[in-house]
Amino acid sequence: MLRVPFPKASTAPRPQTLLHVGLLVLLGLAIGCGGTTVKRTAVEEEIDLSGLWNDVDSQRVSEEMINDSLSRYWIEDWRDRTGSKPTVIVGAVRNKSSEHINTRTFVKDLERAFVNSGRVRVVADSGEREGLREERLDQLRNATIETAKSMGKEIGADFMLIGGINTIIDAAGNKQVRFYQVELELIALETNEKVWIGQKKLKKLVTNPKYRL
Repeated sequence: MLRVPFPKASTAPRPQTLLHVGLLVLLGLAIGCGGTTVKRTAVEEEIDLSGLWNDVDSQRVSEEMINDSLSRYWIEDWRDRTGSKPTVIVGAVRNKSSEHINTRTFVKDLERAFVNSGRVRVVADSGEREGLREERLDQLRNATIETAKSMGKEIGADFMLIGGINTIIDAAGNKQVRFYQVELELIALETNEKVWIGQKKLKKLVTNPKYRL
């Protein structure tokens, strides 16, 4: 019986396949060329990309306001009456502005400025104290008597620092004026007397903002 051989299938790539492969290669090159770039900068370098509240504002405002509070008479008055440094706790600093502000970072900047001044003592806030108390309780249960820290020896604060951050935005066309007002108050915990009130203002002119109000 005579057999007729069938033609072998062609192994050459089809034009459509070559086109798809070429598009994928071009797409990969485009993604590679447009990738993220990172440039390391000095921590103290001032960089303001959006015009919003940033780390520079937080550090500058906290240092200036604490320096102002430390130059007032309330510290000398307390030392004259008690013979010791005043003890401060930094309470809530509320964000009353129209944008998201990490007030926790600002609070830590305030604490750092107070501690570094050497003129006052700073104690842990309510959230931090819970963790510290749990640790002391755990030590009393599990650590040696010589190393376990006892309860009931915390230092009570004499003054509490509270405040808020407000903003006013004026916009026209492709420009914005962002006005920040930070207000802090130092209050004697025993008498509720306000011994210091501080205020700091910032104003930024932002052109072509890329964020929505």
